[in-house]
Amino acid sequence: MLGGFVRRHRAATAAVAGWSVMESLPALLSGLLVAAALDRGFLAGHPATGMFWLGLLGAAMVLRAAMTRELTPRLGRLVEPLRDELVTEVVSGAVRRAVGGARGDAGAGVAQLTVQVESVRSLVSALLRSARQLGVSLVMALIGLAALSAPVAAATLPPVLLTLALCVPRLRRLAGRQRAQLRAEERLTTTAGEAFGGIRDVVACGARDRVASDITARIAGHEDACRATARTMSGNTLLVAAGSQMPLLALLVAAPALLRGGTLSVGELLGATSYLMSGVTPALRALVAVLGSWGVQLDTVLRRLGGAMAPAAPVPAPGRIPLSPDLSLKGVAYAYGPCAVPVIDDLSLDVPAGSHLVVVGPSGAGKSTLTMLMAGLAVADSGRLTLGGVPVEEADRAWLRREVTLIPQEAYVFTGTVRDNLRYLRPEAADAELTASLAAVGALGLVERLGGLDAPVGLDGPELSAGEKQLVALARAHASAASVVLLDEAGCHLDPAAEARAEEAFAARGTTLVVVAHRISSALRGGRVLVLDGRRTAVGTHEELLVTSPLYRDLVGHWMSGRSAGPRTDAPARPTA
Repeated sequence: MLGGFVRRHRAATAAVAGWSVMESLPALLSGLLVAAALDRGFLAGHPATGMFWLGLLGAAMVLRAAMTRELTPRLGRLVEPLRDELVTEVVSGAVRRAVGGARGDAGAGVAQLTVQVESVRSLVSALLRSARQLGVSLVMALIGLAALSAPVAAATLPPVLLTLALCVPRLRRLAGRQRAQLRAEERLTTTAGEAFGGIRDVVACGARDRVASDITARIAGHEDACRATARTMSGNTLLVAAGSQMPLLALLVAAPALLRGGTLSVGELLGATSYLMSGVTPALRALVAVLGSWGVQLDTVLRRLGGAMAPAAPVPAPGRIPLSPDLSLKGVAYAYGPCAVPVIDDLSLDVPAGSHLVVVGPSGAGKSTLTMLMAGLAVADSGRLTLGGVPVEEADRAWLRREVTLIPQEAYVFTGTVRDNLRYLRPEAADAELTASLAAVGALGLVERLGGLDAPVGLDGPELSAGEKQLVALARAHASAASVVLLDEAGCHLDPAAEARAEEAFAARGTTLVVVAHRISSALRGGRVLVLDGRRTAVGTHEELLVTSPLYRDLVGHWMSGRSAGPRTDAPARPTA
């Protein structure tokens, strides 16, 4: 994942690498300059020469400070684009899974988008500031040590390599512990999110103790995972603390023989000690500690995010093209979980092409679910739902998105112009056609007040009310080429007259129209009415259902008795949303 990012940002990465080498020049030169200052200066009786070499070391330190200042903004040019790309990939992956019909954990997705993406940004930033500098400084110090004295390098390099070799398996174990900790965090987030989302049902069913027990178990699991991670990190700390002293100990053991043999001078001994004390030992200790903490965390988070960044879905093979906009349901059932009671159960219904069906029923009866099934946004658990004789799930996706339009209760207005919004479903529509659709659904006055088809809306325009957004969405659907229109309380924020005008405009198009009624008055305009309430369904005209359906009589009765009290009483006493 990071490899691909680095390849896409080669210039910025190369700049950081170059400046990092310049920043680490003191680590390369320190021992050499100290040895020269002693052997050629102070110990040779030439203090001025010794001060000259130390002055060069001071100049290198000043240069390092200047390089660090130049590096800081360049690090930001790597970190911020990484965060942006991660957000894009996580959101794109979630959208692809949703479009593909996968039922994923929303809570886990929230944790990935917020906690984990921000963790990657923070960890990469910290590693670029610390591990980058430590790693380059360690390499430069070892190069300088080898240039100073090959025998000293031969004595001190093996302990460095041994410490790193011993740390590798422990870092892998730590990475596994970190991944287990993140999985526990996601399970906790998912369980808590489900509990919060269904809090009313939890209270109504008296399941507070059970839900609290589930959340407590998740918390305990997360605590155990955190403790296991902490134990492994502590072991790594002890290993590094001991291993980082080994190079200096090796130098002290080898130094007497090297000095007696004339292969090492006093200045070189102090220079090597400088390399080890100020370069190799602290850099090794800090680098392994940083990689064991931030590096392992980064690896763990990236692995978890990798699952969310599903590759782009392959272009699906063309599906079957329905021959007509006839809708047919035979024994259709759908539930929102394997243990849930079906919201739609054994529903059979025919909606001929060009007909007008109104769906009514109490809250939770499955009215919105029915429109999602008809639109192909959800797949029935059992039964058969066909469009023009073709099962909806087998219909060509491009044809389905073009020919079937669903307008939900919460209308969405895109940022852009009014024209952009109206052409969203039919980009080739002429302005005259857009104006005709606006007039048909009663939105022409709104658009004229906004400034015409070129007027900005969304984030760039004036704030629209919920009803005004619904008018824009209705006009967008009316201007489309859809042969099946599904209105899921699409006019609930309009007054009764405006809602009636919009519904009549769609009915006049001659397309297959399914309206989920917000007001029972919509049923009076429909050719047929579906009363939906689980298995207790009834289909017929308004007059027929007044005779055959007690529930429908109740809904109409509540509406008739409340008409004089204002617009909101047009809705039945039992909510229909």
